Amino acid sequence: MKLNIPFFEQYRIHSPEDQKRNKVSFIKVLVMVALQHVVQIILGIALFKGVDHAADQLKYEEAIVKYSTLVLPIVNQFTLDKQGYIIANQIGLFIQNFLVPTIQFFIAMFIVDTHQYVLHRMAHTIKFVYKYMHSHHHRLYVPYAFGALYNHPLEGFLLDSCGAALAFELTGMSPRLGMYFFTFSTLKTVNDHCGYYFPWDPLTVCFGNNVIYHDIHHQPHGIKTNFAQPFFTFWDRLLNTEYHQVVKAKAETKAKAKSAEKSQ
Repeated sequence: MKLNIPFFEQYRIHSPEDQKRNKVSFIKVLVMVALQHVVQIILGIALFKGVDHAADQLKYEEAIVKYSTLVLPIVNQFTLDKQGYIIANQIGLFIQNFLVPTIQFFIAMFIVDTHQYVLHRMAHTIKFVYKYMHSHHHRLYVPYAFGALYNHPLEGFLLDSCGAALAFELTGMSPRLGMYFFTFSTLKTVNDHCGYYFPWDPLTVCFGNNVIYHDIHHQPHGIKTNFAQPFFTFWDRLLNTEYHQVVKAKAETKAKAKSAEKSQ
């Protein structure tokens, strides 16, 4: 699938000829992505617990009181008593409304990255899993935006849907924060498969795991590297599966072998 917009063509990372390497039709991708959306909707409905506004409001107020009480002794060291209560309450509001959700968001990103790295690497290590499941996704040698979610249905459920659901449950996110997190995760994975490298793109600027990084994984020379997705690259770096680490290690091994041959 190709939409030619002259200004953007300079940022395309593959030529039109490269796109002919894809082994799956646009219609097949569309159908399978739609199926995965259906699976995700069903999972979302299954996980939805309903909302008790009165109970949620009580928990919200209790949390603010808890955080305010924790910081009050510190605040009182620098203010008068009445001012201390007001400032401590404002700090409690800040912690509950901004700091806690931010921490939950980043922990959720870590959980998703860890879950996806482990399963993604297993999918390339276990031949049966790769042949009958993960190879579906790699039929897209030149990915495009919504092809990000083109997977075998079971893999899509285990890798994408369950990972996000696990992050949501373990962090105790509110439904609203969960909605923000799922939306952001979808934007990020679509961006990583879009086929364009925009230098001003905030996701490109903020994350080393971007369209270039993941595209290497879709090419024959990099398919056994760059397993990390969709946010960070630390698992690849820690476990020596980052593409440039692997290339460097192979070059060093080759150089040592040549040196050994010459010394004999």
